[in-house]
Amino acid sequence: MAFPLATTTPKAAGLRPEPLAALTAMIERHVKEGTYPGCQIALARNGKLALFKTFGNARVDAKPVKAKADTLWLLYSNTKVITASALWLLAERGHFGFTDPVAQHLPGFGKNGKEAITILQLMTHQGGFPSAEIQPPAWADHKKLAADVCDIQLEWAPGSKVLYHPLAAHWVAAALIEAVTGRDFRDFIKAEILKPLGLDDEIYIGLPKAKQARAAIMYDPAEKGAGPKPRSPENSTAWWEAGVPGGGGYGTARGMAAFYQMLLGKGALGRKRIFSPRTLEYAIRNYTGDRVDEYMGMPMHRGIGPHLRGTTATIRGMGSFAHPLTFGHGGVGSSYCWADPASGVSFAYVTNCRIPDPWHSWRLDRISNFVHAAII
Repeated sequence: MAFPLATTTPKAAGLRPEPLAALTAMIERHVKEGTYPGCQIALARNGKLALFKTFGNARVDAKPVKAKADTLWLLYSNTKVITASALWLLAERGHFGFTDPVAQHLPGFGKNGKEAITILQLMTHQGGFPSAEIQPPAWADHKKLAADVCDIQLEWAPGSKVLYHPLAAHWVAAALIEAVTGRDFRDFIKAEILKPLGLDDEIYIGLPKAKQARAAIMYDPAEKGAGPKPRSPENSTAWWEAGVPGGGGYGTARGMAAFYQMLLGKGALGRKRIFSPRTLEYAIRNYTGDRVDEYMGMPMHRGIGPHLRGTTATIRGMGSFAHPLTFGHGGVGSSYCWADPASGVSFAYVTNCRIPDPWHSWRLDRISNFVHAAII
């Protein structure tokens, strides 16, 4: 299937060239200096792809492998929005409401005091179990996965805090999808969302063996006198195939920019509609107000999947210049994808090195601000 977005030029899309030149120059400098081996960016507006560029190398171990247009990049927590979209679809089809307790639809989840946790609390990082971990044996054995998420212990009262759940909440979401549909969550996302959109070769939740050669290797930053170090378990077959629902998806930047164009299109990409406009209006709103996310140290304005810019002084990843309704998500130390309803712009920035704060947040703010400054 052809890529679902037509192409245009930045000028025709109403984008100023100077900030985009500065954006490209910054990324080229990062790659040249060895800050990260490779990168890919995509910028779309009003249903058209206006900018798509690939930089550097996908792999730099024994022999460098140049990054290409079809290189698949680890999305880390950008995956959360894709997983959340499956829940939007199931709610739209009447399988549950977001104010329902998870345990009403996932048998056994009410153990250990979790009976009252709602799907909304689960997906807005208010579930109460941010430190819980699902171990690798459950990645492939989904009967064990269902049992393991039911065994999760609470750390604090659900709803009493906003505190980012890095992976556990979305493993629960995956088990919920499987309990409701009787289908592997990875298959459901591919068949019901990615394939209809024409993005099933651009975004993967669960990377099959035939596509694993396209995956960029994820690295830790180079140490003095040595090159970047491949991360574990992110570069293993088990990780690639697991489709870790809170942080293990893979995709191209253009695929993510197109997915966010669908969200800007109120559930439609081109002539294909996946969601109703009201479903997305419900999902992409601020459910946590200006409450501080205690993991992030700032308000994150959580929706059911993405978070919003809001009007607080700071925000992660989407750029301080962003319109208050801009929404998106990031990937730890490496990436961010977002969309701006005020302008029709979506942007995806993905790299293959996990760099800690404060530099990570510093560069994301500048990179996104270049895009915002280009919008006219």
